[in-house]
Amino acid sequence: MRNYLRDPSEFQRVYKNGKRYDGKFITVFVIRNQGLSHRLGVTASKKAIGKAVSRNRAKRLLRESFRSNEVPLRSLSQSYDWVMNARATVLTVKLNGPAQEFALIVEKVGNLEQTLLDSERQ
Repeated sequence: MRNYLRDPSEFQRVYKNGKRYDGKFITVFVIRNQGLSHRLGVTASKKAIGKAVSRNRAKRLLRESFRSNEVPLRSLSQSYDWVMNARATVLTVKLNGPAQEFALIVEKVGNLEQTLLDSERQ
């Protein structure tokens, strides 16, 4: 079963307290959660993307980017809440662009996680 962020208060918690990663196609906010699995929230605003058809395509691309990075996500030692915000440029590419960008962000989170674990051990 996939877990998704649904309630606006969950999104606001991630925006307010999470770490932000900006990319060319997406902006990702991430915060550790107490659950057993990662949870995803996706947004594509009318201001950034425009028409509903385009917003829906952008959200599909972001959800698939998350799904295609299942292996790197499983390699993280903690579970996180992820909020992915679409940028207008996401509509100019196929899945590879946002998926690769998200993979780099997952790698950064993993590196940060490892740094924190190393500092706790010392």
